[in-house]
Formats: sequence, C-alpha cells, structure tokens
Amino acid sequence: MTEKREMILNMGPQHPSTHGVLRLLLELDGEVITDCDIRIGYLHRGIEKLAENRRYNQIIPLTDRLDYMGAANNNLAYCLAVEKLLGIEVPRRANFIRVLIAELNRISSHLLGVGTHVLDMGAFTPMLYAFREREMIMDLFDAYCGARLTLNCFRIGGVMADLPPGFTEKVKEFTDIFPSKVNEYETLLTKNRIWLERTQGVGLIPAEDAINWGLSGPCIRGSGVRWDIRKTERYCVYDEMDFDMAVQEGCDVYARYLVRLEEMRQSCRIVRQAIEQIPEGNIMVDDPRYVLPPKERLETSVESLIHQFHLVIDGFSPPAGEAYASIEAPKGELGFYIVSDGSGQPYRVRIRPPSFLNLQFLPEMIKGQMLADVVAAIGSLDIVLGEVDK
Repeated sequence: MTEKREMILNMGPQHPSTHGVLRLLLELDGEVITDCDIRIGYLHRGIEKLAENRRYNQIIPLTDRLDYMGAANNNLAYCLAVEKLLGIEVPRRANFIRVLIAELNRISSHLLGVGTHVLDMGAFTPMLYAFREREMIMDLFDAYCGARLTLNCFRIGGVMADLPPGFTEKVKEFTDIFPSKVNEYETLLTKNRIWLERTQGVGLIPAEDAINWGLSGPCIRGSGVRWDIRKTERYCVYDEMDFDMAVQEGCDVYARYLVRLEEMRQSCRIVRQAIEQIPEGNIMVDDPRYVLPPKERLETSVESLIHQFHLVIDGFSPPAGEAYASIEAPKGELGFYIVSDGSGQPYRVRIRPPSFLNLQFLPEMIKGQMLADVVAAIGSLDIVLGEVDK
C-alpha cells in the first residue's frame, strides 16, 4: 500500500511571476493546492517610519516608491491627507491637472499589469502591444515633470508645474488613438480560447468575501461590487467628470481582466474631459505659510529668499490633529492616515496600501486549484511588492 504524502513547494521569493520578492509556501497534493502560506517582508523599507522623521514636503518622494507603477496616485493620496490637516483648498486648475496625470498613470499601470500578467502565463505579443502605448504615456510624463516612472509631480497645495506648451495637443492625440488600441488587446485575448481556459472559473473571489476581506479596486469590482472612491468620495474634480464604473460579475481572473480593460477606456474619457474643461488660474494655493515663493522673485527679493530658506529648512507645522484621505489608486483604495502633534514632522504616518489588502485573499483563491493557476491568480491581483512591503 503506497503512503499518501503532501509536498511543500517554495514559489519565490525570486520568481518572476510573483511580481517582486514574494514567497509562497504551497502545500500540494499532486498538482492540486491544499494550502498556501504567504511570506512577505523581503523588500521592507520602513517608509512609514522614514516619513515620521522628515518634514511634510520631504515625504512626497517617499510615496513614489510604494506602488512605483502608480507614483502620481501615491503623491495625490498623501497630499490630500496633509491638505486636510492644514484645511486648505487646492485651486481648480491644479485639481484638473491632478486628475489628468492620475488617470494617465492609471492607464499606464493597467497596461503594465495586463501585459505582464499575460506574459507570466506564456503569451508574449500582448505585452509588446501594451508597452507600445505605455511608452507614449511615459513620454507625456517626461514632458511634464522630467520623470517617467517615479513622477513626484504633485505638491502640498497644488502641483509642481503648469502644463508645458503643446502638452494638451499631445494628450489629445493619445486619447484619439487609445480606444482603438484597447480593441486590439481584446482581439488578441478576450475571445482567445487558451486565455479563456486559463482565466475563467480560476481564482474566484465571491462578492461577500471581497467585502469582508477589505478588497478594493478591480479585485472587488470584478466580483460585482460597485465600489469606486472616485464615485463615492468625489475627491478633486471627479464629480465633474462623466465616466462609468467598470464592474463585472464573474468573480474570476477573467472578470478582473475585463474590468481593467474597461477602466482604461473610462480613464481615457476622463483624460479627454480634463483637457477640454481645464480652467485658467493658479496651480498652487495662495498661502505663503506652505508654498515656496516663485523662483523669479528670489533673484530680486531678499525677503523671498529668507521665506524659501525657512520653508525648506524648517518646513511648516500643521495644527495638532489627525486626518485620513483615500483615493482610487490603480490597484484599489490607497489611504494615508496622518497624526500631527503640531511640530514640523508628523507624529504618526499609517499607509493603507491596496496590494497588501488584496494579497491576503490569495490562499483562499487558489485552494483546490492547480499549481499553474497560482500564476493566473497572482497576476489578476496586480500586486506590487513596493506597497506590500512598505
């Protein structure tokens, strides 16, 4: 009589399909997964503690390194939390620029997420198609702030710069062609028999579980739950934008893929509206307590020079209190909770990263599935370990 034995298999931490240094301890019965233990922490950089030892303006570059595929959205969530602490209102033009850059960043993130997901599962061509359009967005980021990945383009009270000459025309050119490019991705994948077999009925997340486990973003909307902070919280000027919430009922890997495709189409609509409706005006709040003086004034005014020196060296001190602000980042709800003790540095900073919350459901998704389905399930969560191991 042969003895039945289960095998423990290490997947990662240096496995390309885990999208970072993620280690999965898989318990297998043949090729069927009976249990999974997630080991994280290999990339931990202590961003929350680093933030507690810096001035408020100095923290913004740290946020770029969370979900480094959605750096602008990270900047935005942090700036909204500090602005809530300060009680300041950002100018309308700055809000439109924030929405424009954040939605371009969402498209860029989804292009990378879908492209690498498909690549992990053995298809090469869709990744090349996705990176083709992503490169166009990277060129727009480069033209705006001189960076392509870690943008660091938003500031407490507004944005780092106004739109450069010719920028809106380039954005319009992109929005003109992009919907047809999404159709090309669909031609390659949506009715592809192999893709359907690898994704339909795999990695199920029932709607009730998605809510109870605190999932967000495409992971919860792919389970039929209508939850999008751009619609429910209405930050920046999203209440003035006409767009639909991307929702699918399938609860599986395929449904989450469809959500991301539709989200890219809707983000393209938002970008177009932001460009067409953007008003004239200031790009930073008119409050010298928090905002550096214009650079041209530094050459002629010693008072402005002293003012800049004071803000750079000492920063500003929000009143004692606490604030939480969250946004709909590409991967879900990204929130910053900040406690101020009245000094120039935050007393506590706590980050609510969507990848961390979404990843916790992975063992439930893959139990009873085949070993090859682990790659499909992880890719559908679209995690980035930068914000898991924050």
